[in-house]
Amino acid sequence: MKTTFYISLLLAGLHAVTYGQLSPSYHNGHDPKEPKYHMHHESVATACLKLVPNNADFAFRFFKEVTLEAPNKNIFFSPVSISTAFAMLALGARSTTQTQILEGLAFNLTEIQEKEIHEGFHNLIHMLSHPENGVQLNMGNAIFVTEKLKPLKKFLDDAEALYQLEAFTTDFSNPTEAEKQINDYIETKTHGKNTNLVKDMDPQTVMLLASFVFFKGNWEKPFKPEHTEEREFFVDDETTVKVPMMYQTGRFDFHFDEELSCTVVRLHYNGSATAFLVLPAKGRMKQLEQTLVKEIIQEWSDHLFQRLVRLYFPKFSISGSYEITNTLSKMGIVDVFTDQADLSGITGTPDLKVSKVVHKASLDVDERGTEAAAATAVEIMPMSLPPTIEFNHPFLMLIFDRDTNSTLFIGKIVNPTITS
Repeated sequence: MKTTFYISLLLAGLHAVTYGQLSPSYHNGHDPKEPKYHMHHESVATACLKLVPNNADFAFRFFKEVTLEAPNKNIFFSPVSISTAFAMLALGARSTTQTQILEGLAFNLTEIQEKEIHEGFHNLIHMLSHPENGVQLNMGNAIFVTEKLKPLKKFLDDAEALYQLEAFTTDFSNPTEAEKQINDYIETKTHGKNTNLVKDMDPQTVMLLASFVFFKGNWEKPFKPEHTEEREFFVDDETTVKVPMMYQTGRFDFHFDEELSCTVVRLHYNGSATAFLVLPAKGRMKQLEQTLVKEIIQEWSDHLFQRLVRLYFPKFSISGSYEITNTLSKMGIVDVFTDQADLSGITGTPDLKVSKVVHKASLDVDERGTEAAAATAVEIMPMSLPPTIEFNHPFLMLIFDRDTNSTLFIGKIVNPTITS
């Protein structure tokens, strides 16, 4: 019988506090804010770049699985945090268990070596944890281990060097104290955004692996709170709710995808993060979420152009909390959750398996933020009113890091009045 341990992953807090005026259109092909999946970005280490297409493939595969499991619910998660945590777990996995984890993360092991994967994640964590220009992005990993279990020094050293792992001794036989120790750590690391993630812990737990990401971005130009007003949001044919709707008129990177019948608006944060807001026509969400792949995002990027519009976007807070063991099993990561698990690289013996994987992410969007330097700029408006884009029915919100081309967060907002 395998000893089980609990993985508490992806404690992702996203706080998007202001709204961004976009930089000039990049139809000339040289916009530095364009989130590309190309592999020649000069500012990114080669090892990090090699992960880009694989991490993106994993992100959208995971999104498809989650939307199938919860078709009419809000969804919000951090694919880069899931990938990072399981790549770290692969450090301690052996044989088929390791292969399943890495292939489940969308890596083709005939094209990339395990060593390259770990080096890539090391560079990715380093780059994401040293943001510039006002984006706060913190990533990290922690392992909580019972005193009776002695992880191998090599695993701890490698995990610390590659994944910035912190290790703590925990008394799991006292679940209340163990939960408090872990939850306090996560709450501190996510600046109070993620609380009480771990609960109902099994006193037989011997190890808990936690991975977290916290993001706080200021839009380049905020909405004005006085322009926010209550407006209707159409959840479905039967349900309408009132939401505080923010408003701004300006030039935005815009594209309409005729094939998928969706409107795409791209907004930038100060710094290295960017957001794609995607509003499908009513009745077309399912088609969009089941066909979305990285190539479609790239196509949108290539076809964006600046357009003067009146934009309405809801002010909301949501969080997603998932037990994702079954989701990952469907994606090919199977043995690690069974008695077939081989995690002998962690403890030196093969008597360990993963019992549970928990993921929690949260998102806040409101008007606040710091005005851009050109606060006195005046927008010259045409005599006739520009077209209106109102995010008043279910939409997607995708957040990328431009420096590493990483998919930080994927959200589907079905009802912005439901917080969890």
